Amino acid sequence: MKASVYYETGDPDVFRYEDLPDPICQPGGIVIDVKAISIEGGDVLNRAGGDMPSRPHVVGYQCAGVIREVGANVGDRTVGQPVVAVMPFGSHASLVAVAAMQTWLVPDGMDLQDAACVPIPFGTADECLFELGHLRAGETVLIQAGAGGVGLAAIQLAKRAGATVVATASSDDKLERLKEFGLDHGINYSSDDFVARAREITGGRGVDVVIESVGTTLRGSVECTGYRGRVIQVGNAGRETDSRVDINALSSKNRSLTGVSFANSLMLESQRARPLVEGHLRDVANGSLRVVIDRTYPLSEAAAAHTHIESRQAFGRVVLIP
Repeated sequence: MKASVYYETGDPDVFRYEDLPDPICQPGGIVIDVKAISIEGGDVLNRAGGDMPSRPHVVGYQCAGVIREVGANVGDRTVGQPVVAVMPFGSHASLVAVAAMQTWLVPDGMDLQDAACVPIPFGTADECLFELGHLRAGETVLIQAGAGGVGLAAIQLAKRAGATVVATASSDDKLERLKEFGLDHGINYSSDDFVARAREITGGRGVDVVIESVGTTLRGSVECTGYRGRVIQVGNAGRETDSRVDINALSSKNRSLTGVSFANSLMLESQRARPLVEGHLRDVANGSLRVVIDRTYPLSEAAAAHTHIESRQAFGRVVLIP
């Protein structure tokens, strides 16, 4: 099989496009002929400095394709079915081997590029907003990095739930584009103080929930919440985390700070988390939710794709095509 691999972590130019042995199908697993790879934020961070279980290493944890082989103990999957899969690593390749339980069937007629972008971003957004953020209709949510994959999913889900949606982005153009997905108020973090603007938008009260995916903005995310505000920390797109949060800033207004990993939810609460993804796939397939793909690259150009993501110019997901 073909794969974009690296032998050491670092800048995007560590990628090499090489031939690797085809993966082996395990009794409880399947092999997928990959058609689309959604590059997740964690993929970029792992390539820059994450763990390397092997050398060469194939990064990536989300892709979609067609089943090529089915293990002897798998009874609910057949060769030729379209599926989307999540995995600890290995998505940046033309073939992947995963446990069958790490996959979802793609609804009839759904584009595999869209399907590749659904499980983690939409599952994460749902988990942050409702399971742990307890967002209710009539409340106000601030979504950091609204033009990213999780941000776009969160905007749509929050608006559908009846919340007032505020989001940050790096440009007025991105904020304008976000309005069609349900954005009520945009904050350009390149030119505005997002804490002051969030308080202005809420008449000084502060927002009810913040989806904090940047890391370096954590302290400000706490400050812009009001009484019993909930800050949900998920990821660190800024590559660093602001750890200077004063516990008194939480207790003084009965605020809470919660960390989220939807991958852990899938592993430890699969009976609850897996149906969330199934529902999101159906909703994207029927058009009630939307995936936004900024651009696609051949798998051989993984370095260029990662470079584009790191430029912070992307609006939505960047997808690799084997």
